[in-house]
Amino acid sequence: MANLIKAQPKLYVMDNGRMRMDKNWMIAMHNPATIDNPNAPAEFIEFPIYTVLIDHPEGKILFDTACNPNSMGPSGRWAESTQKAFPWTASEECYLHNRLEQLKVRPEDIKFVVASHLHLDHAGCLEMFTNATIVVHEDEFNGTLQTYARNQKGGAYVWADIDAWIKSNLQWRTVKRNEDNLPLAEGIRVINLGSGHAWGMLGLHVQMPETGGIILASDAIYTAESYGPPIKPPGIIYDSLGYSQSVEKIRRLAQETGSQVWFGHDAAQFAKFRKSTEGYYE
Repeated sequence: MANLIKAQPKLYVMDNGRMRMDKNWMIAMHNPATIDNPNAPAEFIEFPIYTVLIDHPEGKILFDTACNPNSMGPSGRWAESTQKAFPWTASEECYLHNRLEQLKVRPEDIKFVVASHLHLDHAGCLEMFTNATIVVHEDEFNGTLQTYARNQKGGAYVWADIDAWIKSNLQWRTVKRNEDNLPLAEGIRVINLGSGHAWGMLGLHVQMPETGGIILASDAIYTAESYGPPIKPPGIIYDSLGYSQSVEKIRRLAQETGSQVWFGHDAAQFAKFRKSTEGYYE
């Protein structure tokens, strides 16, 4: 009889610290100056950085890899200007490799890493996953490699991170513009969200036996405020029309499948998640 009991996937939410930035990066022009309020204040806000591990019978899947532990400080990988504009704070237990270790998972145990995009707070630890297939949007991959080749040291794509990926000889699987709904395991599909916040965004649609559908939107939708309606685009954007299209694609998919949408950096939503130190979703 024991053979008839089917292993269930478990989904873990891993807390990887906090970042701060001007709210205009998150919600563009959220507080514009007017004749009545000519010096409208900017606001420095804090938000969560997190990653998701799906322990699936067919193999372990990781969605995003947070910031590299060696990002901040005088000898950190991030440019000084980046550290000042987007400071990241995390205790050592928040580092991705330590969060995995708490779950008794080694980097070499991961089968797939889905990189929603390659910004500093989502792809900082890719170099650890030399056994995995790294799934990334082709346009994002190409654009990121150009920033590396052009020796661009500031901004959201970190030269030293990319250098480490190249030296680690990672195994990449690029998702082309016309590819969508790529199955990784039973109930788990990669969604091609195209260009918007970055050159090429990927989401993950996860169907859990008890929790039901979850769409991991990453920075295609920063927060509930971004989602609307109306859609409120971020200040960090590559393609504004593509951005709206990807949000509406997620909205449509959520309605059609009765799925929750998990936003990339929503502090209120994140506070309600069950964290990996407390348990998991089934």
